[in-house]
Amino acid sequence: MISLSGRTALVTGASRGIGRAIAESLVASGARVAIADLDLATAEKTAAEIGESRGFACDVSDPTAVTMLIQTVEDSFGSLDILVNNAGITRDNLMARMKDEDWDAVMAVNLRSAFVAIRAAQRGMMKRRWGRIINIASVVGIMGNKGQANYAASKAGLIALTKTAAKELASRNILVNAIAPGFIQTAMTEKLSDEARAALAAQIPLARLGEPKDIANAVAFLASDMASYITGQVLVVDGGMVM
Repeated sequence: MISLSGRTALVTGASRGIGRAIAESLVASGARVAIADLDLATAEKTAAEIGESRGFACDVSDPTAVTMLIQTVEDSFGSLDILVNNAGITRDNLMARMKDEDWDAVMAVNLRSAFVAIRAAQRGMMKRRWGRIINIASVVGIMGNKGQANYAASKAGLIALTKTAAKELASRNILVNAIAPGFIQTAMTEKLSDEARAALAAQIPLARLGEPKDIANAVAFLASDMASYITGQVLVVDGGMVM
């Protein structure tokens, strides 16, 4: 059984979907969790519903805000042991039509925020000589996807950031890994027609979309001592779609 008793985790974008499932899984494993969301009221509501957690507001596109969030969590809980960079946005369009601001917005939220959070969180982790950093990437960061040049590039960059951070921090017992979800049932996929969802499922050997808990369970494993010899890896959780 996974035990994270005594550990403190921060999950960005944790008020809904995959992020919320991750927070719930970490709490169920015994961790105290900082719930970060753009809106404080939403974060606090989620924290109240989950239990053993507190809500914090943060615009992760703002490097100063991210750095302050890390310090606030450290001060509030006494330590930050597990960092889950989950916050992400999309601004889809074909490259010929994609605006510079859409490229920049996705890079700021999906990639730069993770770099800033890792840079800030590693200080305390290095002093304690223990840390787990888990970045939520995507299979499109591995295979690309039409209409998602910005999103795919941000997730590919997140994978490269994961490997670099893993090499830099391993000597201090800080493990850095990424999870690359495939098609997961979220509010976004719920808007698709039955035919569209069936078409997506047809691309997956397990013939179904994943659930947020599939990603959350993988995060809990990588955050635990059961994964103490795993770092710099990309765990693809996609039902076999990308092999």
